[in-house]
Formats: sequence, C-alpha cells, structure tokens
Amino acid sequence: PMQQQKRQPELVEGNLPVFVFPTELIFYADDQSTHKQVLTLYNPYEFALKFKVLCTTPNKYAVVDATGAVKPQCCVDIVIRHRDVRASYYGVIDKFRLQVSEQSQRKALGKKEIIATLLPSAKEQQQQKEEEEKRIKEHLAESVFFEQTLCQP
Repeated sequence: PMQQQKRQPELVEGNLPVFVFPTELIFYADDQSTHKQVLTLYNPYEFALKFKVLCTTPNKYAVVDATGAVKPQCCVDIVIRHRDVRASYYGVIDKFRLQVSEQSQRKALGKKEIIATLLPSAKEQQQQKEEEEKRIKEHLAESVFFEQTLCQP
C-alpha cells in the first residue's frame, strides 16, 4: 500500500521561492567601493529559514556569514567581497547559489542563483550606457517628429 505522506505542500523539496536582491552582482576593478557588495535575503514566510551560500569559485570571494538563519518576516544582509581583482577575470561570470531550508529540516527547500561579474571599469560602462541612452533619445525624438508631421491634416 502507498503510504500517504502528510506534508505541507509549501515544504516540498526544492520548490520554495527564494527572495533575494539583487540577483546580479557587478564588481568594477577600478572602483574599490564595488568590491564589497550586499545580497539581501528576505523571508516572507511564517517559519524561520536557514541559508547557505555556495559559489562556483570560492577562492575569488569572501562571504561574510556564508551560513545563517532568517527569522520569519525578516531579512538578512549577506556581504560578499571580491578578493582577487585581476585582468584575467574580466567578463568571467561566476555563480552564487543561495540555498534555504527550514530550521528543523535538513533538505534544501529552495534555491536561487546569483551571477557575479568583474568588469574593468565603471567609467567605460557609464560611457556605453550614456551613448546607448543618447541613441535611444535621438531615435525617440525622430519618431515623435515623424508622428507629428504625419498627423497634420
């Protein structure tokens, strides 16, 4: 006979939504202030969560409190420090995995992946962004102009 397992549906392994912000970290080699970043893990649930931070390249990062707990309806900040900023790592995508489980249970209830990238310079990025914005604005200005000339009787 099949044994009916009495388990709350939200506690099925691996299916619990994990709320973490941001889901992407960008470190800039030339900007010291970006070498330390914060992930915020939110716990909207009625029960406490345990968490664990795993990484594909643990040698590159220092994670302050890589394991811990979050009380119900609370959040916790996880500090991640890039500790090996070198040119050969530019553009390489590393992944962090945040695993959560219920305080009393061993298995992971849910997980979320966060990607981390090291870029050479925030200035370059800023320039690219500004050029992109300029192009978009010019494009919009043109299309608005066309619409106006078309709409006149």
